[in-house]
Amino acid sequence: MLLLGIDVGTSSIKVSVVDGASQQTVASAQYPETEAEIISLQPGWAEQSPEKWWEDVKHAIKKVNSSGAYNPGDIGAIGISYQMHGLVMLDKDNSVLRNSIIWCDSRAVSYGEAAFKNIGEEKCLSCLLNSPGNFTAAKLAWVKENEPEVFDCIHKIMLPGDFVAQRLTGNTTTTPSALSEGILWDFKKGDISEDVLNQFGFDKSFIPAVKDVFAEHGKLSRKVAEELSLKEGIPVTYKAGDQPNNALSLNVLQPGEVAATAGTSGVIYGVSDQLTYDPQSRVNSFAHVTHNNTNTRVGVLLCINGTGILNKWTRNITGSVLSYPQMNDQAETVHAGSDGLLMLPFGNGAERILNNRMIGAHIYNIDFNKHTPAHIYRAAQEGIAFAFRYGLDIMRQNGMTPQVIRAGKANMFLSNVFANAFVNATGVPVELYETDGSVGAALGAGIGVGYFSEPSQAFNNREVLSVIQPAQTILYNKLYEKWKEALEKQLSYQ
Repeated sequence: MLLLGIDVGTSSIKVSVVDGASQQTVASAQYPETEAEIISLQPGWAEQSPEKWWEDVKHAIKKVNSSGAYNPGDIGAIGISYQMHGLVMLDKDNSVLRNSIIWCDSRAVSYGEAAFKNIGEEKCLSCLLNSPGNFTAAKLAWVKENEPEVFDCIHKIMLPGDFVAQRLTGNTTTTPSALSEGILWDFKKGDISEDVLNQFGFDKSFIPAVKDVFAEHGKLSRKVAEELSLKEGIPVTYKAGDQPNNALSLNVLQPGEVAATAGTSGVIYGVSDQLTYDPQSRVNSFAHVTHNNTNTRVGVLLCINGTGILNKWTRNITGSVLSYPQMNDQAETVHAGSDGLLMLPFGNGAERILNNRMIGAHIYNIDFNKHTPAHIYRAAQEGIAFAFRYGLDIMRQNGMTPQVIRAGKANMFLSNVFANAFVNATGVPVELYETDGSVGAALGAGIGVGYFSEPSQAFNNREVLSVIQPAQTILYNKLYEKWKEALEKQLSYQ
C-alpha cells in the first residue's frame, strides 16, 4: 500500500508518498518553492490564510503525482501533520471567517494569563497541564472581544490540520491531541474542558467531533479526488501537530524517549507516562499521538520561536547572496564563540521559556574591524543552540533528562556548526535520521488504517544516519555561561 503524507508547515506545504512495505519514500514535493508569507499587521501578530494552505496542498499533491514515480491509484490512506496552535474558524457554510492566527502570534497573552488566574493556577496545571497562555483558546478569546462580528458567525473552530482534512473530506473532526494544543482538553476528565469554555464564554458546539489521532477522519470526496487525480474514498486516518508527528516519525513513542527539530521554530519533545507540567508553564505538555484515557502518553515540549527564522534573517540581512549550505560553510571558518559576537534569538513573538515575554532578538559585542557575515552566521547558530540548552535545563528541572536525542537530518541540523553547538552545549548525543513531517504523516496514516499492527512496526526499517557525540563540552559550557549572562541582563532591563 502507498501512503500519502501532507505536512502543513509555516514556510511551505510538503507531501510525500511512502511505500508501506519498505517504509521508503517513493516521491516528495514541496509547494511553494519560496518560503510562504507570514502576515504581521501589528508587532507581535502573525497570520496566514487557510485557503492559501489548501491551494498549496493541492498544488503539492499535483506536483508529486506528476513525478511518474508511482500510480496515484495505489494510495490507500492519507495522513496530515500541521503547524500547531493555529486558530481556524469556519461559518455554517464552511467558509473561512478570517486569516488563521498562527502559533507565533503574541496578541492573546493577556487573555490566557487572565484565565490562568480566574480558573486557578493549580487547577489549570493539574487538569490542562499548562497555563492557557498564548494558545488557541486564548486567541479565540481575543477574536471574541476584538472582532465580535467574526465571532458571532463561528460554526466550528479547528486547528490547521483539521481544516485541511475538512477540505479533503467534507468532514469536520478534531482530536484530544489537537484540543490539548489549544488548551481545551481536561486530562483528568479525558474530555473537553468545561472550565475553559465557561471562562471564555465559548459554545461547546464550536468544537468538532472528537476522534483519536489514529482514526478515520473522513474519506476523500469525489470532487477533490477528481481534481487531484486520486481515488474517491481514500480515508484520512491520521492528524497530528508537527511536533508530536516529528516524534512519531523518529519512533519516539515510549516514556523517556526524546526528539528534536530545528525548523522555523526549534523544539525538544520528550514523552512521559505522567501528567507532568512545569509550574511556570515555560515548557508545555500536550497529549502525544498515542495518548488515550487508559494509556498516559504526554509530550513535554520545549519551543523556541526564534530558530530557523533567525537563520533566514541573517541570510536576508547580508544580501541573500549565499545559499544556506554556503552560509554553513562560511560559519565553519570562524572559531567557536564567534570571536565574542553573541546573539539572542528571541525575535519571533512571545517566548514561553521566558514566561511569555517578548524581549526581541539582540546582537552584542559587534566589532566593525573584526566581524564579518561569517561571524554573524555562526553567532546566530550558536545563539540558537544556547537557547536550546537554556530550555533543556528547564526540562531537566521537571524530570526530563534525555540520554540521547533523535532528530531528522534536515533544516538546521544540516549545519555542522549548529549540530555540534547543540550537542556540546546540551551535553547530549544526537542521532540523525532521514525523515521529515510528511513522511511521518504518511506512516501515521498507515498506522491509522491498520496497515501496521502497532505504531513501532512502522519503523522496522529505520536506520541511524549518524551519531554526533559531545566532544567540546567544557568550551561550550563557558560560551553558554557568557550567553546566559547576556540574556539575564536583557531580562532584567524589561
